[in-house]
Amino acid sequence: MALVVQKYGGTSMGSVDRIRNVAKRVAKTYDAGNDMVVVVSAMSGETNKLVALANEVSEFPDSREYDVLVAAGEQVSIALLAMCLKAMGYKAKSYLGFQIPIITDSAYSKARIEEIGDEKMRADLKEGTILIVAGFQGVDSQGSITTLGRGGSDTSAVAMAAALKADVCEIYTDVDGVYTTDPNLCKDARKIERISYEEMLELASLGAKVLQIRSVEFAKKYNVDVHVRSSFNENLGTMVTKEDNEMEAVLVSGIAYAKDEVKIAVMQVPDKPGIAAQILSPLSDANISVDMIVQNVSEAGFTDFTFTVPMADFKKALAITKETAESIAAKEVLTDENISKVSIVGLGMRSHAGVATTMFKTLAAEGINIQMISTSEIKISVVVDAKYTELAVRVLHDAFGLSGK
Repeated sequence: MALVVQKYGGTSMGSVDRIRNVAKRVAKTYDAGNDMVVVVSAMSGETNKLVALANEVSEFPDSREYDVLVAAGEQVSIALLAMCLKAMGYKAKSYLGFQIPIITDSAYSKARIEEIGDEKMRADLKEGTILIVAGFQGVDSQGSITTLGRGGSDTSAVAMAAALKADVCEIYTDVDGVYTTDPNLCKDARKIERISYEEMLELASLGAKVLQIRSVEFAKKYNVDVHVRSSFNENLGTMVTKEDNEMEAVLVSGIAYAKDEVKIAVMQVPDKPGIAAQILSPLSDANISVDMIVQNVSEAGFTDFTFTVPMADFKKALAITKETAESIAAKEVLTDENISKVSIVGLGMRSHAGVATTMFKTLAAEGINIQMISTSEIKISVVVDAKYTELAVRVLHDAFGLSGK
């Protein structure tokens, strides 16, 4: 007997028929002699509807009440799945985040899990109950509902697996694994059988939509093997696990891209110590993540300071940056929403030279100008004009032999 945590996303839960399909999958795994914890997302499209309502009411919705609203979608999903399993003759019980409880900090809409109470769940599992848990949500120390950000159900599932010391965490989605790049964009993309936590962490942070970044952080920290699979077939998917020598032999494992970032440039900033902190600290205080940063060479005591932020935080980030620019006597603040970030990721980059050269030459050959560059030990990211996104991904996919050509 094993303890299995399964997670089903919004597409898998998108209709009553699909919920019945999920129930059959859960029942099959349970009938094989396993204890079951199932984490589910809101039905496809439901969270977007709730967000739209919030934005109709207020341009900047109160963050606490925003979380109360958007957490409602999962309550519907867990109840329907539990009802379905009970109608099939199985013992099932639904749990909202605060009922477990899943304790988080108070960073509304981006909350981090601090602790998971496992006493109730272990008691129910001992009685043979299938547990249906609302993903994406928790509760802070004040008793307020919190949410973990888009894709947060992945994090809920992996955290649940870590807390219960589950044998495996299966993430069911609408694709059957992690691919070398987006199959919708590049028809030659191949499914990866095994990928390291580090590579998946980079891909997730750089735009790959298969797994949410914090779920991979949890998996790495607690050594949880994560099996990414499709809920629409029985195919084996991709195992996200600790690295091995075979993984290190691959130069580049995948290409990621993100179109949901915005570039903000503060022009003619006084070039003096501490100016970067003055610009970025107010953004950090507002819980806005800054990604790529470039500061130009100083001319006549002034410099330009450019950075990128998530599209979702653009309005707030721009308002804060304009206020900061005025306080430091910068000339102006410029923005560019028509950008995308394209990245290559691979453990093999640690020990192989010339990877950056190949990337830059490949893009140059297609007339693609690089606006910003960021690197780590196992990734290189560039910002390019959004209209070149698909071309950049395809030519890089070929240049590093990922298509198998």
